[in-house]
Amino acid sequence: MREMLASLSSSSSRAIPCILWCLLFLTLGSSNGVFAAAPPKVGSGYKLVSLVEQPKGGALVGYLQVKQRTSTYGPDIPRLRLYVKHETKDRIRVQITDTDKPRWEVPYNLLQREPTPPVTGGRITGVPFTAGEYPGEELVFTYGRDPFWFAVHRKSSRETLFNTSCGALVFKDQYIEASTSLPKDAALYGLGENTQPGGIRLRPNDPYTIYTTDISAINLNTDLYGSHPVYMDLRNRGGHGVAHAVLLLNSNGMDVFYRGTSLTYKVIGGLLDFYFFSGPTPLAVVDQYTSMIGRPAPMPYWAFGFHQCRWGYKNLSVVEGVVEGYRNAQIPLDVIWNDDDHMDAAKDFTLDPVNYPRPKLLEFLDKIHAQGMKYIVLIDPGIAVNNSYGVYQRGMQSDVFIKLDGKPYLAQVWPGPVYFPDFLNPNGVSWWIDEVRRFHDLVPVDGLWIDMNEASNFCTGKCEIPTTHLCPLPNTTTPWVCCLDCKNLTNTRWDEPPYKINASGQTARLGFNTIATSATHYNGILEYNAHSLYGFSQAIATHQALQGLQGKRPFILTRSTFVGSGAYAAHWTGDNKGTWENLRYSISTMLNFGIFGMPMVGADICGFYPQPTEELCNRWIELGAFYPFSRDHANFASPRQELYVWDSVAKSARNALGMRYRLLPYLYTLNYQAHLTGAPVARPVFFSFPDFTPCYGLSTQYLLGASVMVSPVLEQGATSVSAMFPPGSWYNLFDTTKVVVSKGEGTVKLDAPLNEINVHVYQNTILPMQRGGTISKEARATPFTLVVTFPFGATEAEAEGAVYVDDDERPEMVLAEGQATYVRFYATVRGKAVTVRSVVELGSYSLQKGLLIEKLSVLGLEGTGRDLAVHVDGANVTDIATSSPYFAGAEAELHGHHDVEGHKKSVMVEVGGLALPLGKSFTMTWNMQIEA
Repeated sequence: MREMLASLSSSSSRAIPCILWCLLFLTLGSSNGVFAAAPPKVGSGYKLVSLVEQPKGGALVGYLQVKQRTSTYGPDIPRLRLYVKHETKDRIRVQITDTDKPRWEVPYNLLQREPTPPVTGGRITGVPFTAGEYPGEELVFTYGRDPFWFAVHRKSSRETLFNTSCGALVFKDQYIEASTSLPKDAALYGLGENTQPGGIRLRPNDPYTIYTTDISAINLNTDLYGSHPVYMDLRNRGGHGVAHAVLLLNSNGMDVFYRGTSLTYKVIGGLLDFYFFSGPTPLAVVDQYTSMIGRPAPMPYWAFGFHQCRWGYKNLSVVEGVVEGYRNAQIPLDVIWNDDDHMDAAKDFTLDPVNYPRPKLLEFLDKIHAQGMKYIVLIDPGIAVNNSYGVYQRGMQSDVFIKLDGKPYLAQVWPGPVYFPDFLNPNGVSWWIDEVRRFHDLVPVDGLWIDMNEASNFCTGKCEIPTTHLCPLPNTTTPWVCCLDCKNLTNTRWDEPPYKINASGQTARLGFNTIATSATHYNGILEYNAHSLYGFSQAIATHQALQGLQGKRPFILTRSTFVGSGAYAAHWTGDNKGTWENLRYSISTMLNFGIFGMPMVGADICGFYPQPTEELCNRWIELGAFYPFSRDHANFASPRQELYVWDSVAKSARNALGMRYRLLPYLYTLNYQAHLTGAPVARPVFFSFPDFTPCYGLSTQYLLGASVMVSPVLEQGATSVSAMFPPGSWYNLFDTTKVVVSKGEGTVKLDAPLNEINVHVYQNTILPMQRGGTISKEARATPFTLVVTFPFGATEAEAEGAVYVDDDERPEMVLAEGQATYVRFYATVRGKAVTVRSVVELGSYSLQKGLLIEKLSVLGLEGTGRDLAVHVDGANVTDIATSSPYFAGAEAELHGHHDVEGHKKSVMVEVGGLALPLGKSFTMTWNMQIEA
């Protein structure tokens, strides 16, 4: 945010150095191993001197000895311990660390996982292991002794997934290097967070630096807010897509160099802790990954509604006007947000007594809560240094702040001088939980937005409050400019490590505009090691705080993330620009976070700054209506851009959000499935079609769940879209008589007038929908329609789907009698006979809520329906379960590579006038009649 504001007057000021560094990188290499044509030799590798198998096949433990010492980036660690374990049938762990001294690793209380044996200085019991490989059920570990290398391959196919023999292992205190060879045709995804201009598939020779940084998301190929050192590898073998993933669990800064046929990690601390996930499908990979790092947090139902925010709602009357504007325009809105405008002088957990007086705010909240709307506010981690500020006083009393040289580390953010709470400190967590409780007693907010938690700092180095001027400067228009008295820290190896990662895209100091890396957390933990865990640890503490309030399901939005953050929070992609390029970039970032185990994700719709054009905002709400997390958010320096400001945008919003609200039961069911298995809500097309190689790099379309395709307009002036469709029948959800029948060859041109977006559902699907509305509380109570899709002109086919409904206030998202219902739907066509049935688990909740199915829309069949029969729980209730049953239909309009035999005109068959209880299993049958 700070950098975005500074760039308002010169929006390319930070993009220019990023581009120059990229050019230097591509042409030169690096002067420290990052940018030199002939870098010095940094290491000669290790040899394996012993290897044993622990009792009962527990693990392999070995010891490595350095072959020849070098001094580049510091001395080699002479002896290393190797630890290998098949933790599950589809996951193997390979850890390499110092034999003699414990090294920093991600705290086990933050990310729970299997512990490894303590460092014992070389003493370990076991049976000598002499075999050449160490097999598990799915994966096999192999190795070489001198020089030491290791590889992991599939047991079934023997294909190598990871092989370090292509480069020497280097292990120094502040520099660790390991490489793997890769086949040229491997498609890689992940290694974030960054904005990838080339799309979701990683491009060889693009820089991938991982270190949490407050740098605007407009910067390309640069380390951004999150640290996710994991990649998915998808390869087509024999016509079938086969996937696996590799996680290097390490919170230290790192550069990752992907060359197309190799990948090299250069890490500035910690240890090598690799996890390999066997897949073999993309969905299986994410299932295995999130089973280890934590399943995605369940979201409340209302979180899938539309959200509106602006930094610049200067008083409560403005907020009230925004809500009224949406209602008058009949645009759906569930959640209204405040950036820091509600605060007293930008201080956390406070209210501005003039612009947001508590009595009036509580009156407003009573009103919107009665309607079913929600209210969320922002809090930053920086606590204002102010002796009259109770939050600060209690923090000082509890000694909760990060320290430098024994004193709280002084930084500057929006309120001016601040201290940063230490969320690794148990006292810090307890203090934070108490402050959240106190604030909730003051204002009953429905969720919290934790921002600036990389952590962001407007200053750099060791700072003091100035004695010659005020800080913040009175009436300043540039509060992001440092006004403390600061000096750079260059006298420690933590502030100036021997190897410089490509931080901020320009090898910036690790402590640049953040906490000094020589600062310390609880028990002496260095910021150097724990830096990228700050937002993660804050999300965990905030989740604990909210979960303890009234026993409701928490909603937290965080900017900075780490491996496992998805178990606690949602994410937005940070400060973007209102440009067509940023509209396009948002898709890749969103899809990456699904792979990272954070499926609740979205970008600032219409751009955070500057003002978007009317056309762009039209297209952005059409796309953003189908982000998992859908929020319009703008900067105070930009003109107002709520969706009702332009008539044309309001029309697009009503259309796109209208469909979103009809799809809420589907999105919420995807939320349930994500919580159970990690399956992303928004996912790359290859997740459902891993055998279809043309979609491996597809970054302009995506799927919601397994079968709903979103194909947005991403170019100025365009009124059509060239869309890629894997083979099969795809039905337009806005007009189900329009069908694309694809053979998977080339693209299909789809009409896309200004106020329309193309959204299609794939064959063999049963999609639960409702009537929609302008608020989710009302929409979720309306009757259901089941959209059943068969292949175009099918006479033998099946379809299936599911819906999950529950009391979304409960913290846990589990099936429980009286609190949730899960229904599976199945449909078949056999010749002229059509059957649609449901299987209900724990139907009492749905029965209590009176949820009904009123209509079936069956797509792809030829003819009209007759002879309807309905059975509920085995009993024939055709007359009871239908209020005024009818059949209706329409002919299909074909698009794409159809060449349908006989040029059949398939129809949409609608069975309406139903009153089927969702909570009871039913079977419905009828016959198709073809008119002469």
